Amino acid sequence: MDGLPGDEGAFLVCTFWLADALHGIGRTKQAADLFHRLLNLRNDLGLLSEEYDTAAGRQVGNTPQAYSHVGLINTARHLSGGRPTWLERARSART
Repeated sequence: MDGLPGDEGAFLVCTFWLADALHGIGRTKQAADLFHRLLNLRNDLGLLSEEYDTAAGRQVGNTPQAYSHVGLINTARHLSGGRPTWLERARSART
């Protein structure tokens, strides 16, 4: 929870962005672990909603949510070698 008033859950696409950022700075194992935790949040049809209520342990908000699925796809591409980390790109730019 973010400490702000209200009953909003965690916006799932932001958590995929966190995994992308971890991958980008070379913390690929931590990014992959987070990605797999996110995959475990999917419902029985493999779909994600807009948010996740960590206290109740369930998806909330609009379902299915396109932003969450775009985040899933992008993170899967990054972690599968579809995009080099920021560190790799910076090193190759110097040579």
